[in-house]
Amino acid sequence: MRPYLDKALPDVWKAASAFSDVLAVSARERGLTEVESELVKVRASQLNACAFCLDLHSREARAAGIPAQKLDVLPAWRESSLYSEREKAVLAIAEAATRLPLDENGEADLAAARSVLGDEAFAAAEWVAATINLFNRVSILSEHPVRPRDAEGALIR
Repeated sequence: MRPYLDKALPDVWKAASAFSDVLAVSARERGLTEVESELVKVRASQLNACAFCLDLHSREARAAGIPAQKLDVLPAWRESSLYSEREKAVLAIAEAATRLPLDENGEADLAAARSVLGDEAFAAAEWVAATINLFNRVSILSEHPVRPRDAEGALIR
């Protein structure tokens, strides 16, 4: 087993966590809702196959009010009418920021998302996407385990 990066350099982890907290406040102040932020985090975590972050952010998404149906069909969001125009914009940002380098489709998605969200919410969504990609990589490299939970989300011992 590789060392958990968060345990190996706890001061760096503490700074990364504090950064994430500041980002959450700043994103809300710039018009990005908690639901939109959680959609970005779940979608990027799906693309990165980060089981730990998927477990965490799926629970946080449900707590933020995202219906299970939206989470269930999230990989096919482009083919679904369940998502609002703003939700589709932030999901496009999540995908573009996760599937770097940008190609023509990614550039077009970002331009369209910016026109829907406006500059401030757009930048906030890009920051959320960049940040969850960092945390996905930390969890994947650390091999953070996903522990079993019951239907209410409580850990099963």
